[in-house]
Amino acid sequence: MKHTSRRDFIKITGAGAGAMMFARPTIKAFSQGGEQGDVHPGETLTRTPTYCEVCFWKCAGWVYKDKEGNIQKIIGNEDDPHSNGRMCPRGTGGVGMYWDGDRLKTPLIREGKPGSQKFREASWDEALDLIAKKFGEIKEKYGPESVAVFSHGTGGKMITHLMKAYGSSFIAAPSFAQCRGPRQVAFLSTFGEEVMSPERTDIRDTKCLVLIGSHIGENMHNGQIQEMSEAIDKGATIITVDPRYSTAASHSKYWLPIKPATDIALLLAWMHVIINEELYDKKYVEKYTYGFKELKEHVKDKTPEWAYGITTIPPDVIRKTAREMAHAAPAVIVHPGRHVVWYGDDTQRSRAIAILNALLGSWGRRGGFFVPEGVPLPKWPVPDYPKPKRTWKDFYKDQYGLAFEVLTSAVCDLSIPDPSRDWDIKAWLVYGTNLTASLPDTNATLKAIDNLDFLVVIDTMPMDIVSYADVVLPECTYLERYDGIRTSPHRVPNMALRMPATEPLYNSKPNWWIAKQLAEKMGLGDYFPWKDIEQLLDWQLKKVGSSLEEMKRVGVKLMKREYDDLYFLNGEDYEFNTNTGKIELYSTDFAAAGFDPLPDYTPHPEPPPGFYRLNYGRAPMHTFSRTANNPNLWELRKENSVWVNPKVAKLWDLKNGQYVWLKNQDGVVSSFPVKVRITERIRWDSVYMVHGFGHKEKQLTRAYGRGASDSELITKVAMDPIMGGTGMRGNFVTFLTEKPGKEVAS
Repeated sequence: MKHTSRRDFIKITGAGAGAMMFARPTIKAFSQGGEQGDVHPGETLTRTPTYCEVCFWKCAGWVYKDKEGNIQKIIGNEDDPHSNGRMCPRGTGGVGMYWDGDRLKTPLIREGKPGSQKFREASWDEALDLIAKKFGEIKEKYGPESVAVFSHGTGGKMITHLMKAYGSSFIAAPSFAQCRGPRQVAFLSTFGEEVMSPERTDIRDTKCLVLIGSHIGENMHNGQIQEMSEAIDKGATIITVDPRYSTAASHSKYWLPIKPATDIALLLAWMHVIINEELYDKKYVEKYTYGFKELKEHVKDKTPEWAYGITTIPPDVIRKTAREMAHAAPAVIVHPGRHVVWYGDDTQRSRAIAILNALLGSWGRRGGFFVPEGVPLPKWPVPDYPKPKRTWKDFYKDQYGLAFEVLTSAVCDLSIPDPSRDWDIKAWLVYGTNLTASLPDTNATLKAIDNLDFLVVIDTMPMDIVSYADVVLPECTYLERYDGIRTSPHRVPNMALRMPATEPLYNSKPNWWIAKQLAEKMGLGDYFPWKDIEQLLDWQLKKVGSSLEEMKRVGVKLMKREYDDLYFLNGEDYEFNTNTGKIELYSTDFAAAGFDPLPDYTPHPEPPPGFYRLNYGRAPMHTFSRTANNPNLWELRKENSVWVNPKVAKLWDLKNGQYVWLKNQDGVVSSFPVKVRITERIRWDSVYMVHGFGHKEKQLTRAYGRGASDSELITKVAMDPIMGGTGMRGNFVTFLTEKPGKEVAS
């Protein structure tokens, strides 16, 4: 079977196709907290609480609807520590997900054999019966571990609970190996604690914020943006390290346009200055850290002059910025970032960031990193999960020793038959994640899909991954459903409720209903013993002193901290959850696993002649590829562009606004052209584009063919040997000014 055999846009056949049409016109985008355009003055609106699902920040808000029950606007909940009552453009524009006429509207089953080009409408019973039957057959023949789950978002908890009850151990989230994994492993090995999400950064009280490839202002992490603005108003110094003059760089005292792939060299040089000039927090380092002597020896020759030849950052700038950090300490943050999978040595780069924060004494200090606290919601008693006979680590015994989540790359690898194994993954259940855009090396993903016996996709939209499915289940949007209580740790423990503002449109269903129905059809009903999610939520809330009735009224409830330990390292004794009980500058975890206990700089491949490093990032109005079709947010940005330095543009005779195709080092050409943006804001050795565009699914009527996909150009992946992160910034592109043959079929 060819790798593209499952690939085809969904065709609806049979009676009832007309029901898939969408009659209501899309609504206009609206500004922060403002009224939506078709609300009449004086009209009475009712409100229900929610928290946003457009990004992981999950800001709590209120959904307003008119007397006909139509959703009109979303504004922030003033009691919410995530949003402080203010929603970002994506949060207010989330209502566009509800009204999007391209939504999945009813269950679909692929007709004929895998690779056939048609889907037909199905009832929920028929679709769920088919899934239960197929999963039952696979479990019987190959074992329950032969079904893997890819999950992203709040609703994924119900789906993963179901699959753990089924017996699968292969439950993966792209957010680990493709996003935050390196920093989690690095900070855990250094401090014995993770950075968490949202990050535990005390930006509002910081005096110096250092951003290394962290695009606050474009990634639109709401609370951090608000706090950064507040810190700037108080006179905080911002230092931005980025090959591109980002939004954050434009608000910075220092912009360091570093040569890509050299960040560790800069971090080591900063350590050299801080240690050599005795600018580190001596009392803090002596009392709380382990391995300072080894670190001092390690960086003694990592001078700013040494780093200059690698990073292109002048030695005097390296010294000035190191002193700025030290003078602000301990109210200083070297930000850990979020999407930190770049070059394959990313855990070591994150380790360098953690060590630098430790030298400055910022962990556990005001203006540095605070101690978050959440609300421990009890779980409804259910039977123990069956113990899986296989885990991914059984097949990677000598690799990725410090990874503590299932790697998506491992799931893909184990889905492709290998004569050295007597077992393969046979089926996937994909919830809320567009794998062809979120996983690197699209061809490898498609090869894995082509070797599956069965693929189920649960989504709200006909994303590209939907076209490969055997069964498609339409989930209703977050505005039409209950989900679990949000208890994300913060300065103040808090809870937020998401409840349906209206009935689901079309024949879509909430994830909890899908999971419970599947469980009952699969003989796993004991794991979903509650009548409905309202009974579950009310039971949980009453266990912690609230109720579903109360949460419907207030939306957000703030709780008291158990201890007054928001900032905890002020000279008192403290034992860290590390092997030594100290902050480990020298990592015993890394040493025991056979990795360098101290980070070091290693050169990375340079672009071939005529090629430029492909950098990618975020736009403030979009979340990855998930929102490109949202009618409100699409109006704000319909396509991406490729940033090109004027010197490069002159060399190639490129004009501003011209469309070009991009070709990478492996000969892969972008399916669609992308507009050139000529700007001094990007280094000459790099180009830049926003991620999430270039959709190939024609049923995404607004997003289809708009801009270019960076994902399909990422064919070279540098695997992080420590935890399996997929370094994606080692790809290079050149320009094609004429259309390269036929357009890729959708």
